[in-house]
Amino acid sequence: MPRTIRTLTASEVEMLVDWAAGEGWNPGLGDAVAFRAADPEGFVGAFDDGEMVAGVSAVAYGAGFGFIGLYICRPDRRGEGHGRAVWDAGMARLGNRIIGLDGVAEQRANYRRKGFVPAYETVRYSGRAVGLAGASDVLPVTTARTAEILAYDRRCFPAPREAFLREWLQPPQTALVSAGPAGIAGYGVARRCREGFKIGPLFAEDMNIALALVAGLAGKTEDEALHIDVPATQVEFTAMLQAAGMVPGFTTTRMYKGGKPGNAPSKVFGITTLELG
Repeated sequence: MPRTIRTLTASEVEMLVDWAAGEGWNPGLGDAVAFRAADPEGFVGAFDDGEMVAGVSAVAYGAGFGFIGLYICRPDRRGEGHGRAVWDAGMARLGNRIIGLDGVAEQRANYRRKGFVPAYETVRYSGRAVGLAGASDVLPVTTARTAEILAYDRRCFPAPREAFLREWLQPPQTALVSAGPAGIAGYGVARRCREGFKIGPLFAEDMNIALALVAGLAGKTEDEALHIDVPATQVEFTAMLQAAGMVPGFTTTRMYKGGKPGNAPSKVFGITTLELG
């Protein structure tokens, strides 16, 4: 039976996320539902004799931006061309959009050959953050704040993503916002993963607001380990995380094909996910 390429069902996206856990990527427990909310057609699989053998996410955020992630071939079927087949299908789906990805070091040269240009390094900081100062204006996200958060997110992320955020901000995720008389100055989300909690996004006007959001999220995550994927350009912020007991580890490179998006990178203290940008 020849290989077939098609859009994944909801249960198959769950399977792809489970594969990511098997690769040691530590995805969130409810990631598949939120990921599909971003773009239900944005997950592609290769099937051989009816079994999924490779998959990729190729999520389109409107007409101008897309993101490639969850690029996995089943270990027992590698070297047979299935990974290349889903990659080609995902890239074809995203077409002429600006396309982003977060690539591991050993694949960076490969992505360069495919036309992707490095933008910055991302470093995962992990641990139990202690001693960070909270702030009285860091509050739980409520439905009344959703429209403001969507507008703020658009300044920090390369494209609108309302459907995704409406799912991402819901319990059991913990979502906090820094809000005062002048409006929103930042927000952050923590989600339970296979191990500990990941914080992302973490967007803020400045480092002190970002640290206050981390302190607030740390206080609501049962004293478990936190993980934040931080752009390496945030040097002062990462120094403060290390002083609070978090340690650097896993590193990726954010890369773009087709140009750079027009968001404000100075406000990004933690990316949302390595899978969807």
